[in-house]
Amino acid sequence: MTETHPAQDGPRRAVRTPWRAGLLRGGIELRHLLRNPKEMSGHLGNVVVALVVAGLVGDDVPGTRTPMAHLVLAGFAAYLIFQVGLLNLPQMLVTEREEGALLRLRATPGGIHAYLVAKSLLVVVTTVATLAVLLALAALLVDGPLPQGPAGWVTLLWVTMLGLLAVVPLGAAIGAVLPNPREALALIMLPAMALLFTSGAVFPLTSLPVPVQQAASVFPLKWMAQGLRSALLPDSARAAEAAGSWELPMVALVLSAWAVLGFLLAVPLLRRAARRESGSRVAAGLRRAEQSGVPA
Repeated sequence: MTETHPAQDGPRRAVRTPWRAGLLRGGIELRHLLRNPKEMSGHLGNVVVALVVAGLVGDDVPGTRTPMAHLVLAGFAAYLIFQVGLLNLPQMLVTEREEGALLRLRATPGGIHAYLVAKSLLVVVTTVATLAVLLALAALLVDGPLPQGPAGWVTLLWVTMLGLLAVVPLGAAIGAVLPNPREALALIMLPAMALLFTSGAVFPLTSLPVPVQQAASVFPLKWMAQGLRSALLPDSARAAEAAGSWELPMVALVLSAWAVLGFLLAVPLLRRAARRESGSRVAAGLRRAEQSGVPA
């Protein structure tokens, strides 16, 4: 039998520990989410809004026989991914930073990596579950679209996963630099809503001015929405796309680029935020929250 020396096994344990700790922490946070009616109602509220808007939209996508409601549902599916990563996650990070979570991570070996793993698990499970509820209810209530054939399901899966990789690290980086929970929503909501209406998620992109189309093509939401439309809408609907095709290689390229950028930014910015935290800074943040009537 071959003996395993502690000195040899130690590095491998050190590598595995942040992942294990992150998965355990993520599981705990998922259980807390399921037991929190307020949090759950927020996610389900997004589904209700999407269904109501789709139910009110009539006519077809210009130049196609595809119902406009189907385009709207595909766009809202992309926006759910975008929202969880770039709206909900930064707010969570800012709140936990003020509560002292990053200060505690500073004293924990591999703490930042475990924290990112936990948040990634929470966001992935939440997003996939919300997306599944949206598509199922849309199919039942408003004759919503579903992927056609195995290729459609594969496209839905890889666009969703790559979209999450594009926005989750970026959301963590944004959360590391936002000032406080009270200002976080105001600072990120307006740009997010602007992208919703300029990225072809609600209106056909070709109905918008060319400069708006070019600006939207820089950001991941436009490509997530386009990738999900390719999975959920019939192939004839690509006639309404700006390029006349789904451009799936470009979808993969742009989302991958945003994923790399996010990962390059997230860890150093979270480490910097953790280094800046101190007991007096956390206490001051809690006092400000109490004075403004925001629960800690």
